[in-house]
Amino acid sequence: MIELVTTDGVFELDGGSWEVTNNIWIVGDDREVVVFDAAHDHRPIVDAVNGRRVRAIVLTHGHNDHINAAVPLRDAVDAPIHLHADDRMLWDVVWPGESPDVATEPGSTIAAGGHELRVVHTPGHSPGCCCFHDAAAGAVFSGDTLFCGGPGATGRSFSDEPTILRSIRDRLLVLPDQTVVHTGHGESTTIGAERDRVLARAAELGL
Repeated sequence: MIELVTTDGVFELDGGSWEVTNNIWIVGDDREVVVFDAAHDHRPIVDAVNGRRVRAIVLTHGHNDHINAAVPLRDAVDAPIHLHADDRMLWDVVWPGESPDVATEPGSTIAAGGHELRVVHTPGHSPGCCCFHDAAAGAVFSGDTLFCGGPGATGRSFSDEPTILRSIRDRLLVLPDQTVVHTGHGESTTIGAERDRVLARAAELGL
């Protein structure tokens, strides 16, 4: 099963702040789950987990609005925090003196409740952004790499538009068009719905 929890809070980077609603995805069955992202307030996430074993708290990337509930959530559900090492500098801004437990490894799999999710490194929105492909469910959890409407934001520290476009083109658009994209903010979409927009922008930049 795939369940959605949303929380509201503030995204902060480069001295700016923005009110945002974040998607937290819970994937598994009635016994055990993986939680994707830990945004703003751990309590609604704990409520949704509802006593199930949490195999991992997987952070799609290190921006504050995706990790600012990670340590309280870890304390509440006794699960390891996974984060790609390339985003450790973003983590350290939010959680100095704390550490993630596991470095997310591209190509590895994360399993819970009959779901097998393959780690796909998709830098661009941040250096350590990762997506997680559940082939059996026909879904990918994209964090802020790919949204309903196109690629995630670039133009701030540690982000780069050509890099995110290459990541999406080379690592996500290879998935079947019907693959559902569960995003870090906003509505879900499909690979097919975003394909032409991504390829057109990549062509504009000569990629």
